[in-house]
Amino acid sequence: MKQGIHPTLNEVTAECACGTAFQTRSTAKALRVTICSKCHPFYTGAQKYVDTAGRIDKFNKRFGKKA
Repeated sequence: MKQGIHPTLNEVTAECACGTAFQTRSTAKALRVTICSKCHPFYTGAQKYVDTAGRIDKFNKRFGKKA
């Protein structure tokens, strides 16, 4: 590997918008994230489908099972 071309990894604290903080490594000096595993709907079990403009119905109409 070439010397001097790789960025340095820093030990940083990533802070979520929900208030959770966790340690990770990054090339950035600080990390602020909007969603983490503590507040993400997939991990909390509060998952819901956001159907904007009937996209799911439109998809099912075009590619769903034929009668």
